Amino acid sequence: MDEQTAEVSTAQAVRKAMIRLVPFLGLLYLLNYLDRVNVGFAALTMNADLGISSAAYGLGAGLFFVGYFFFEVPSNVILHKVGARVWIARIMVTWGIVASATAFIQGEVSFYIVRVLLGIAEAGFFPGIILYLTYWFPRKVRAKIVALFFLAVPLSSVIGSPISALLIKHGDGALGFDAGWRFMFFAEGVPSILLGFAVLFLLPNRPKNAKWLTPDQRTALQSTLDSEDTREVGHEVSTRSALTDPRVIALSAVYFGIIFGLYVLAFFLPQVIKGFEQQFQTKYSIVEIGLITAVPYAIAAVAMVLWARHSDRTGERAGHVAIAAFVGAVSIAAALYLGSPLLVMAAVTLCAVGVFTAVPVFWQLPNAFLTGVGAAAGIGLINSFGNLSGFVGPYLVGWLQGLTGSFRPGMWAVAFFMGLAGVIALFFRRKEKAKENVAVK
Repeated sequence: MDEQTAEVSTAQAVRKAMIRLVPFLGLLYLLNYLDRVNVGFAALTMNADLGISSAAYGLGAGLFFVGYFFFEVPSNVILHKVGARVWIARIMVTWGIVASATAFIQGEVSFYIVRVLLGIAEAGFFPGIILYLTYWFPRKVRAKIVALFFLAVPLSSVIGSPISALLIKHGDGALGFDAGWRFMFFAEGVPSILLGFAVLFLLPNRPKNAKWLTPDQRTALQSTLDSEDTREVGHEVSTRSALTDPRVIALSAVYFGIIFGLYVLAFFLPQVIKGFEQQFQTKYSIVEIGLITAVPYAIAAVAMVLWARHSDRTGERAGHVAIAAFVGAVSIAAALYLGSPLLVMAAVTLCAVGVFTAVPVFWQLPNAFLTGVGAAAGIGLINSFGNLSGFVGPYLVGWLQGLTGSFRPGMWAVAFFMGLAGVIALFFRRKEKAKENVAVK
């Protein structure tokens, strides 16, 4: 196969893979993220029903990430060995079962237990998909591909927030449940179970397993990916080397700061909006809160794709991450001192834009020096430590809110950690520039 024919075949394969895989993976992640954060809407009535305090709710919301943390790296390494098809199916079915079981909690202890189990069941899904995408897409389009996949997160709020609110409002008595939030948990866990079985038929492990690619397209795409790994990364590193690489540790800190903002918004934004009633003498129904919550995510979704495309076009990564993190930090700090619901939501929207534009570009940084089983372990570790902020953030914000009666201290914590993430990302920008200078010489 000559070079021109190979390029055409690769482009055709990438286009087919984008159409076949990305929407399906996005749907899976939409359900995944919704099952993880719908507790934020349930809290509007669940906390009062079960007598759960703000601190206890924050602890329970965050305990998800304890089980998630310990099982993340092993899960990702297993996925690399046994293949995405079987392992992603297993993850989805087990998390769907646990998500639906949340409908039957009776108090703080059962709430804590089911959140830990949900984290264990789900561990490995997101980093597994990030790893899986490296099996299919060349580096020059990966930020855009990850952004299209990550659209599931803001869409889970744009679509899921109103749906969750409606299920809570109208679910009282449905299927015998005595509260709408119980019906919501049960109903939103079932699709994950069903799609978990669909994965077994719709998700090929590698290009060579895809019957919808021609032999030339399979060969060309795999050759392109292999040559990129050899040229950009070199040899495959071991699991131990990846886990102890200082760059992996530094990127874990960057991701911690970015995701700190993501989960505080996910778990507490509905309650912040509800707090406008006291702060600004407004009144919103639970459905109106759902619709207002969706707005920042809708705008962030558009910004995320545009920012990722710009990063792919320029080839620059770390600077894009740093700018996005700084935007998030400054805007959430500014939101604390604004005098109307509209201005506060505008600042919160900018924070959401900062968070969401940072994530897809961020995941191109570890891919620049990790491949194979080293990538599986390194990506898993970065995601594990980064998502510990999903434990620290909700617990810290809930504790501070209970202590002070205000969300202001918690939002300052978001600003601090996102700002720190931006500072660390700048060090990677210096390394990128040094590498560029060496290449020019």
